[in-house]
Amino acid sequence: MKKKWVTVLLSTMMTGSLLLTACGTQDTGGKAEPKADPKAAEQKEFHYAMSGLYKPFNFKENGQLTGFDVEIGQALAEKMGMKPVPVTNPWETIVQGLLAKKYDAILGSMTITEERLKAVNFSKPYYRSGSEIFVAESNQDIKSPDSLKGKKIGVVKASVYKDLALKHTDKANVVEYDSDLTALMDLPTSRLDAVITDQMVGLRMMKEGKAKIKDVGQPMTHDDQALAIRKEDKELGAKINKALEEIIKDGTYDKISEKWFGRNILGEQK
Repeated sequence: MKKKWVTVLLSTMMTGSLLLTACGTQDTGGKAEPKADPKAAEQKEFHYAMSGLYKPFNFKENGQLTGFDVEIGQALAEKMGMKPVPVTNPWETIVQGLLAKKYDAILGSMTITEERLKAVNFSKPYYRSGSEIFVAESNQDIKSPDSLKGKKIGVVKASVYKDLALKHTDKANVVEYDSDLTALMDLPTSRLDAVITDQMVGLRMMKEGKAKIKDVGQPMTHDDQALAIRKEDKELGAKINKALEEIIKDGTYDKISEKWFGRNILGEQK
């Protein structure tokens, strides 16, 4: 009887020990933990940044980011097998945000320049445009860049348009804005004599009749707009270029461009 009782006791202790061991394995992250879903791990997010103030390229409507840039980013992410996550950042610090790894790329109508190439790499162009002078409809004084001397010119902060303005007027006459649209709206009020901005922004505003403005002369520059990527992210850069080629070939690019501008704004790929 005593032997039987001892045997039962030992058996109970061993069972308890095994249970404790099993619990310990589960708590410390051993084999008992469920495995991660490999499909969920593959679906990486593509965070791409823009100012959110550059209609019709990127802007907020009913609290949601929308526009040409947003939709191009969505199409590229789909081709790369990634989840698109558009984000906003003030334009004047957008490159710093990229270098600080706040997002994967800048997809916000950024012009390729030699100065920017010192800090980041660029994808192939995803649209081409130019810098244009816009004035109030009633303005008869400004007809070309040569007419800008001494005039008050509106530009977006930290943009290539500011550099252009400074070539034609003094610093005191250059007024910086957070948004091109705000600057263009100030033309009919006589707060500004001219605005230098992307020709497509101004032309769309003229078409919609939101401000009585007009373009003057020929475009001051012809610019290539591209996605900015950190220099070390060469693999991502290659994926973006491949995805861009694919959306151009399969007609996705045409559909998005037609929706926002009524035509293809890329032109011929070089």
